[in-house]
Amino acid sequence: MPLKVLIVPDKFKGTLTARGAAEAIGRGWRKARPKDSLKLLQMTDGGDGFGEVLTDLLDAKAQATKTVDAAHRPCVARWWWEPKTKTAIIESATVIGLAMLPPGKFHPFELDTFGIGAVIRAAAVRGARSCLLGIGGSATNDGGFGLARALGWEFLDVRGNAIEQWTGLKRLRQIHAPRKRRWFRNLIVALDVQNPLLGAQGATRVYGPQKGLRRKDFATSELCLKRLAQVAKKHFGHDFAREPGSGAAGGLGFGLMAFTAAQTEPGFELFARYAVLKRRLAWADLVITGEGAIDSSTFMGKAVGQIANRCHQLGIPCIGLAGVVTRNAQRPRFFTNVHELTDLTSTKQAGTRAAYWLERLAAQVATRWTKVAG
Repeated sequence: MPLKVLIVPDKFKGTLTARGAAEAIGRGWRKARPKDSLKLLQMTDGGDGFGEVLTDLLDAKAQATKTVDAAHRPCVARWWWEPKTKTAIIESATVIGLAMLPPGKFHPFELDTFGIGAVIRAAAVRGARSCLLGIGGSATNDGGFGLARALGWEFLDVRGNAIEQWTGLKRLRQIHAPRKRRWFRNLIVALDVQNPLLGAQGATRVYGPQKGLRRKDFATSELCLKRLAQVAKKHFGHDFAREPGSGAAGGLGFGLMAFTAAQTEPGFELFARYAVLKRRLAWADLVITGEGAIDSSTFMGKAVGQIANRCHQLGIPCIGLAGVVTRNAQRPRFFTNVHELTDLTSTKQAGTRAAYWLERLAAQVATRWTKVAG
């Protein structure tokens, strides 16, 4: 019997975009089951690829703005504009993303979020009433200090001297607000994690090592962010550091909450709303999702885990495809089956020819599905 199959993967980080993954899975599935009806939908939880996914859903148009990357090197950043609703879509990974920097060349102490400020100003000048901002995939750990400075906030030490690098925040005594403090009627930040700014589950200790922070750097980083949080609490009368997601993107979540009055939302929930995901799932007989690694973090709010969970609740079979799968991630109550590229090839080949092997894996899984269904 022909099936209605919804193919809705996230990115395979470093190898395939969500769109590339969906297309590869679709090609493979069609080879084995050409009579099935397929619908392809790329997915995001607020990290790399957020702009491309939301742009497709809102039919927005690409824009470009001169700014600087996390290391303050000049760059041209993409963002997107939807004129009917006057909505801007910004993906911080296209400005201060870790993937934009040469591996190992810059230490996180040298990097900040300053470059996003120019993109926010450009969107405001364009006339944006609303802004959707995805902040995953950043190279930074500055608590949003650079962004705030770019938008006119001043950070002063005990002598009234301006602090210009985030590692100087340990000397912070007061914050001065700019004249303009609200840039959009609605600024919604899509969070891919819910970690707080500080502590064992905070920005520095959980995500800092991915960006190049070493254990010996933790004390300096946490001292600076803690001082920023203390002074901000006194200035605003609210402890933003305790808010879920304040530790996202090296504390950029904190900075956006405090210095732009942004609202936050789990990135998957934002995607699900704009994609009208409930209706798409109601159509499907089978759902295929995937990402680079299906592991324990998949079930900690990430998009692939959320899709699998929703399918489980609705009684829809859900297949997970990944570059690699850890044993504890094969949770049958969520996924009907889980498969990995390394079932077919080496880890190196899975990384360098991900589309080719994902297509082959999808075809193999489709063939097995036919046998099981038969």
